[in-house]
Amino acid sequence: MNAIEMKGLTFSYGGTRVLNGVDLAVPQGGFAALTGDNGAGKSTLIRILLGELSLTGEAGSFKLLGKDIRQFSDWKDVGYVPQNGMDTYKDFPASVEEIIQANLYSQIGLFRLPGKKEKEKVTEALCEVGMEPYRKRLIGKLSGGQQQRVLLARALVNKPRLLILDEPTTGVDEKNTEEFYRLILNFNRNDHMTVFMVTHDRKRLAGLADTIFRLENGVMRQITIPGEADCDGDI
Repeated sequence: MNAIEMKGLTFSYGGTRVLNGVDLAVPQGGFAALTGDNGAGKSTLIRILLGELSLTGEAGSFKLLGKDIRQFSDWKDVGYVPQNGMDTYKDFPASVEEIIQANLYSQIGLFRLPGKKEKEKVTEALCEVGMEPYRKRLIGKLSGGQQQRVLLARALVNKPRLLILDEPTTGVDEKNTEEFYRLILNFNRNDHMTVFMVTHDRKRLAGLADTIFRLENGVMRQITIPGEADCDGDI
């Protein structure tokens, strides 16, 4: 089964075509990376993957985790790490564990305190990314690399089957970038979690992704198998 499957998908803002017959298949347990210039349609594609944009009136089909996107409701099975996500939280007076607990409120309710089960989920997610000792620390007091690992833990707390990342290491130093990618690869290889990552970090792609795609002017193409160049020598 494909975790992500698009066939001939189009999308327009008003009268402007942004995605033009996109074909995209990412198998369950795969690691796919997406590159492309600014304005190529990557952000639109991410919003479609997250169910934020309606496809009413558009051509083509889109299945997420085996279900038509129009009927999909299992969003706890989809984890998301946004680009520059810490801009939302860096000045917010919340602890690391509170940031992660916030991703459980759809299950426990806004007005109920987290119980033992929820706290165990938070602990497990923090341990997976090496941030458990910082659980009581204010999020704004952490380094950029540490903050990004907290956002990763937040995405992982529901044990998703699919992890979507949008430029996850933007603004993160080299050491923390290496550690972040090591964690992602571990979840993919050992936990069989499907990973779909938008990135400009081309030099690392061959060692991470099973499949690399490039989006140009709303058209998707598979550009390389890791270790091989395409006809243009492009990765």
